Amino acid sequence: MRITVVGDVLLDVDLAGEATRLCPDAPVPVVDIAEVRRRAGGAGLVARMLAQDGHRVTLVTVLSDDDASLELEGALAGIRVVAGHSGVRTPVKTRVRAGRQPVVRVDEDCARPAVPAATAAMLKAMEQAEAIVVADYGRGVAANPEIRSLLTALADNIPIVWDPHPAGANPVPGVTVATPNLAEATKAAGRAAETPDEVAAVGNALLDRWHGNAVLVTMGASGGMLLGQDDRQPRAIPAPSTDVTDPCGAGDRLAASLAVHLAEGRGLDDAAELAIRAAADFLGAGGVASLPDRHRPVWRHRRDEDAMALARRVRANGGTVVATGGCFDLLHAGHARTLAAARDLGDCLIVCLNSDASVHRIKGEQRPIVSEQDRAELLLALACVDAVMIFEEDTPEACLDELRPDIWVKGGDYQASQLPEAGLVESWGGRCMTVPFHPARSTSILADALAKVS
Repeated sequence: MRITVVGDVLLDVDLAGEATRLCPDAPVPVVDIAEVRRRAGGAGLVARMLAQDGHRVTLVTVLSDDDASLELEGALAGIRVVAGHSGVRTPVKTRVRAGRQPVVRVDEDCARPAVPAATAAMLKAMEQAEAIVVADYGRGVAANPEIRSLLTALADNIPIVWDPHPAGANPVPGVTVATPNLAEATKAAGRAAETPDEVAAVGNALLDRWHGNAVLVTMGASGGMLLGQDDRQPRAIPAPSTDVTDPCGAGDRLAASLAVHLAEGRGLDDAAELAIRAAADFLGAGGVASLPDRHRPVWRHRRDEDAMALARRVRANGGTVVATGGCFDLLHAGHARTLAAARDLGDCLIVCLNSDASVHRIKGEQRPIVSEQDRAELLLALACVDAVMIFEEDTPEACLDELRPDIWVKGGDYQASQLPEAGLVESWGGRCMTVPFHPARSTSILADALAKVS
């Protein structure tokens, strides 16, 4: 099934650990972070959920050119993304949890920007959809006039589920169903609602205001209230009892499931009931914390497949090719950490490895300590390395020009734009990025230590 998700993306960062003491400077808990996870949020989360369910997903959005956007691209690997330029920094939402208990959320660059432009490719991707989910997170994609005009025209032919946002645009007329939560619904309607009759009144007010075919007001553990344009009689849909500690992502799960069931030809009542059940099951299974780090195929290097063949195969399947380079003379923990971080940015990691002759010219007469074939074998023994490409030159430019990775990664404390290879990589549309450098772990330190015990 071809489903297009239209909307705003953001980078979600989850910091998880344990809190066993209070800060001496203020009466706040100290959380010892044990795990850091970065994932696509907003419309990106909806797209990931649908892709994980096995659907052919296209995400229509806008992206920035900062490092957070690069993280987003890695988190969206395996999903077709058709994006325009946002013109602003990527919004980042960082959640801190102690055990299962949320402690705080920190938002960066989340102010509402100007409405971004829509490209012809974005509009074409919408026209090819069998169903559309509009995941409006208040950053302007759903407010674009061209996108809104096309959505209005498509509403007569395909299911459109609109998940609104308090800072976003109103749903276009004719959408199949809008899915505000109770807080969003009361704010949009301009009236409070506590009793079922008051919730129904809010839903009917939104039907009049938005001119959609139906409104499903979601109410957390209380389920939802469904109202249709043809029959204004409300239908209360209960939610299964679920142990919930973090409701994040429930609305995204509901909207995604609702679109799928409508596209399959189910009636709105049945689709809404199944979607509410899916959202409850999602939260019961752990919510966003239970999701894999990203939806992507698992690539593994085959001994009979060289680096170039691997890169072609990954690209043919819509994946992202990541490359890094170096001598890796004595493999140590710093290398392993850098390589693992690089692999997390895409769908395969190819190491461009200096040959013995190259290392000898760069490092001196006593190097390399380990031969190129042994260095390559040790690298391939790491789960994060998918292929090794040995080059003879002193610098990796020729190797890079042949491989043309989507992302070139180096470890260091300098800016990605300052990498010597940045201009070359950017010439074919690639991106450069640095990952944390671990100064206490280096080949020189390890070699000196070995010399003392030899």
